[in-house]
Amino acid sequence: MLFDLDKDEREVFELMRDSAMDLNYDTYVVGGYVRDRLLGIPSQDIDVVAVGSGISLAEHVASKLIPIPQVVVYQRFGTALIKHLGKDIEFVGARKESYRSDSRKPIVENGTLEDDQCRRDFTINALAVSLNPSNYGTLIDPFDGLRDLEDRIIRTPLDPGKTFSDDPLRMLRAIRFAAQLDFVIEEQTLRGISEYRNRLKIVSKERITDELNKMLVTSRPSIAFELLFDTGLLELILPEVVRLQGVDIVNGQGHKDNFYHTLEVLDNLALESKDLWLRWAALLHDIAKPATKRFEKGTGWTFHGHDALGAAMVPQMFRRLRLPLDHKMKFVQKLVQLHLRPISLTKENITDSAIRRLLFDAGDDLEDLMMLCRADITSKNANRVNRYRANYKLVEEKLKSVEETDRMRNWQPPITGEIIMETFGLRPSRQVGDIKAAIREAILDGELENEYDAAFKYMIELGNKIGLHAV
Repeated sequence: MLFDLDKDEREVFELMRDSAMDLNYDTYVVGGYVRDRLLGIPSQDIDVVAVGSGISLAEHVASKLIPIPQVVVYQRFGTALIKHLGKDIEFVGARKESYRSDSRKPIVENGTLEDDQCRRDFTINALAVSLNPSNYGTLIDPFDGLRDLEDRIIRTPLDPGKTFSDDPLRMLRAIRFAAQLDFVIEEQTLRGISEYRNRLKIVSKERITDELNKMLVTSRPSIAFELLFDTGLLELILPEVVRLQGVDIVNGQGHKDNFYHTLEVLDNLALESKDLWLRWAALLHDIAKPATKRFEKGTGWTFHGHDALGAAMVPQMFRRLRLPLDHKMKFVQKLVQLHLRPISLTKENITDSAIRRLLFDAGDDLEDLMMLCRADITSKNANRVNRYRANYKLVEEKLKSVEETDRMRNWQPPITGEIIMETFGLRPSRQVGDIKAAIREAILDGELENEYDAAFKYMIELGNKIGLHAV
């Protein structure tokens, strides 16, 4: 492995070396930057540890850069940040930490480089490179992190129990790094995650969800979610997803394991899109199957209504996880609600009415919905997969044809609630909503032309039937 620096990085490191000499500080580049550069991965974040004041070193370095960057000081944490040539460079004084049992916020004291490396979460993040003149560029590796990097192993530098008990978020970080880097968690470290999993209760929902989001956008999210499941962490975070696991058998008939099916869908989708919220939709698309699972004689296992119930579950899950309750949540909810619709169109003669309704309901999210539905094909039967894909292609062609003709996507009926109220002298009421809905349904069913005059005439007829007259 080569620590290959570009010209800009080399100049900044030499400047930091000279600044540290001026202040008489021993100084090191540590952590993720060292790890990523050894792996040949570009990194925009540089962490610098000074055996002295990190804030003073940051201010000294900034004064020598052109143009002089702003130094953002976090006095409470004893850190300072400067931005230079597209990189975030964070300076901190070497420290040692101790923890209370009810908090992951450490009690911090000044320390040595060795103290600072001991407080790191994993051996591959405890690597340091010296910026001192006597051994400039030397890799300092007290925990064999380089070997773990070469062997692709995640391991704690100290006893896993101490590392995870001190800061339980590290358990999620171990799993996230395993998924991001395609590394294996060392056996004792993995056992420590299972043993100390209940310590996760002292970690804020926001921090947990941040790690979940990072796991979801990895190239193979199933790696992370299988580890979360196997260690028992998933039961604490997303018990609804855990309940998908398992197969029930009645009269020799079983159903697919919906947990592992969900992970397959997630991985399939990851090949097509990096969108975080589309991946959340994949994770939650079958979330209500356990609650709707029934065995029906002559039919077998059914999950009737799991789309509607799943959509109803999404807001409460987002609220619990402190995920945004704005359009992102509504997007996920919408895709969970609609994910069976394209599938149902592959199993029957496709009518223009059904196509219009899907275009109307999906709107601008149609392509994402179809991507999710294609990812939902996880059968091991190649003929069945090919048949579904061919049927989807027919549906997509029909969607395109009807959209070009009818322009139903994001369509609104030509008769608004305001027109109905003005025509019949009504106030906002259920009657107004019923008339508007009847006009919309008639147009979607192809019984009424999608234009104003025909819709207005139909509105008058509907009103007369229930005793309303134009004023």
